[in-house]
Amino acid sequence: MMNFKNIFRWHLPFLMLLGLMSFRAVAADNLLIIGDSLSAVYRLPVAESWPTLLNNKWQKEGGKPTIINASISGDTAEQGLARLQTLLEQHHPRWVLIELGANDGLRGFAPQTISQTLTQIISQVKQANAEPLLMQIRLPPNYGRRYGDAFYAIYPALAKQENIPLVPFFMEQVAVKPEWMQDDGLHPALAAQSFIADWMSEKLTPLLTH
Repeated sequence: MMNFKNIFRWHLPFLMLLGLMSFRAVAADNLLIIGDSLSAVYRLPVAESWPTLLNNKWQKEGGKPTIINASISGDTAEQGLARLQTLLEQHHPRWVLIELGANDGLRGFAPQTISQTLTQIISQVKQANAEPLLMQIRLPPNYGRRYGDAFYAIYPALAKQENIPLVPFFMEQVAVKPEWMQDDGLHPALAAQSFIADWMSEKLTPLLTH
């Protein structure tokens, strides 16, 4: 007579591996963006924002992750950290694009404090078995060269320390064109969203490897 207990015991490791692979396959479908107004697209329609346009582009191409944009205008790195765990548990992303720190810099927070908070975010993403992608941020020049340089240096240092990709800052391509900027001089206008979507696709696609 067939011993089903033995069969189950012999196949248990295989079933566990299959379950883990299935979980990762689901997780691989998601790229979570946690950011501030630059990704939440301040004062613009969500349907015409660069994350939505990029997601639409990727879904048409196929074989690309679904973008979950969890960015909130005005968020600091600390505020992003406070809601990160819930987002990770809810969406099980394979990748997390971290676009935070600009509001910390605009408020003059100490670079060391910003770095420590971003380190916590990266650590939490890794603990969730997701892959962190850190976006470089640069402050407007009117915040002073000394502070601006110290702030800018946070990101490559963290990327090297944590051995994670550093995604270039799309605003460096947008801010040079006045017609692509809103009248506050800080946020991209509607006219820039399509460019940002294409530019981010070019930068992110090579990083989305299994």
